[in-house]
Amino acid sequence: MEKFVPYEKLSKKKKRELNLKRRKTWSVSPVTRRPQNPKAYNRKKTRLRDPEDFSNASFCMIV
Repeated sequence: MEKFVPYEKLSKKKKRELNLKRRKTWSVSPVTRRPQNPKAYNRKKTRLRDPEDFSNASFCMIV
């Protein structure tokens, strides 16, 4: 029979193992539900724009 050790006194490795066991029963992963940081640069947003699409831009040619 193993001795009872309070959670606070467990080693980092043991705490991690215990947490991983508990998380397997969660129905929703909390990591995927975090909102995006509005101040962070989003690379995907800039890729959505097509460089050859000039329908919204107005041009003026001076000869």
